[in-house]
Amino acid sequence: MIELENVSFSYGGQAGGSLRGLNLTIEEGECVLLCGPSGCGKTTVTRLINGLIPHFFPGELRGRVRVQGMDIPHTAMYRIARQVGSVFQNPRSQFFNVDTDSEIAFALENRALPPAELRRRVGDTASQLRLEKLLGRNIFELSGGEKQKIAFASVYAMNPGVYLLDEPSSNLDMNSMAELKEYLRLVKAQGRTVVIAEHRLYYLMDLADRIVYLDRGQVRGIYTPAELAALPEETRGAMGLRAACLNGVWPGRQPPAPAPPVLELEEVSLDYKKRPVLEKISLQVARGEITGLAGPNGAGKTTLARALCGLHPSRGGRFLWQGRAMEPKARRKNSFLVMQDVNYQLFAESAEKECVFGLRHPDLGLAEQTLAELGLEAVKERHPNTLSGGQKQRLAVAVSMVCGKEVLVFDEPTSGLDYDSMVQVGGLMERLARLGKVIFVVTHDYEFICRTCTRVLRLDEGKMPDDLAVRPENTAELRRLLGISE
Repeated sequence: MIELENVSFSYGGQAGGSLRGLNLTIEEGECVLLCGPSGCGKTTVTRLINGLIPHFFPGELRGRVRVQGMDIPHTAMYRIARQVGSVFQNPRSQFFNVDTDSEIAFALENRALPPAELRRRVGDTASQLRLEKLLGRNIFELSGGEKQKIAFASVYAMNPGVYLLDEPSSNLDMNSMAELKEYLRLVKAQGRTVVIAEHRLYYLMDLADRIVYLDRGQVRGIYTPAELAALPEETRGAMGLRAACLNGVWPGRQPPAPAPPVLELEEVSLDYKKRPVLEKISLQVARGEITGLAGPNGAGKTTLARALCGLHPSRGGRFLWQGRAMEPKARRKNSFLVMQDVNYQLFAESAEKECVFGLRHPDLGLAEQTLAELGLEAVKERHPNTLSGGQKQRLAVAVSMVCGKEVLVFDEPTSGLDYDSMVQVGGLMERLARLGKVIFVVTHDYEFICRTCTRVLRLDEGKMPDDLAVRPENTAELRRLLGISE
């Protein structure tokens, strides 16, 4: 059982993620989904349960937190870790080894299990989770979905009583999400307690027992999946929640007027770590288009995105801008990439300064206006590292607008974003498109594609088999392309 009684917590005076008088009880064997707008306190609740608060994240904590009979603030982390296993939003943040076998065995080694028992547990974990093909692999050569599987396996091998997952689907394609769901179904059937903090709700609707809605650090409602699904779309959107079912999500954006292409790819071939990933890709894109790049994890979407920005070499083919060939240096001057892990590209000491970092003649008025449009004006004086994941993502998007480049490439820009943030990011992209920018979006997010993109390209097995306009009449084909089942 998990018990939070009248819990209040603040991160060293910061408002974001704080809790105020929160009460929540989770019974043994329950699957509970925590949802709410960015900064509502979902991640803070998970950190209280796994002991990262107060043992790693300091702050002012009041109230009682008990898990499996343990008084969490007064229990050593090694004891908590035996009962509570955590899978983070970014699995790379919890890896300690470079090969998959060692990573799965790492926590068991720390418990000083005999070598024969270690090998048995690793083998059983791989068999039960159907991961045999991932054994003996270099972790950093795996796709995002495969990394998530290894992170889950490292927890599963420990056989904890409680599983905690923080935004586990944020970087997964539909197939990987379906596999994650089966893992969760497996541990639930074993009687384990599962707590998931998530913005994407639809894939958990037939798995969660209860859905806890948080806002401003408090529990504002507890729903069954049927009750949440029955909420009107306007009510759900006002709560900052994304769709509970994708059957009601349709393309709704008007396509841009036909225009001549300004960016062309002619038979471009790309390798990743000496392995061919894309062969002879040809493409034409006009100003004002918002082009989604979709496909399974590992299909080459991010590699193509980096090549568009001159950050990845091509093995063959040409990139042309207004009919003129562009070498990597010229592409770097003409483009901007918002990375999937935005922590790699935030450098300044405040959000406001981040918007103009490295620019010779920055437009300070534009920077301030953009921060306001994305709901970041209240945090403009804060260090980027103190922002929530969704706020960091919006800050990187703000930088892309202020820099004034012609080609803007976004790698999974809605990962970890709530409904409001997704709408704001989509609105900003539409504004950039109206200014004549060429925009590419690497994404698995069907909701976002329907709301924002004008066109979707699907990459798979080294080719680009699909190029589809995002229009209502193409909904069935779009769902097929993205792997969405009825």
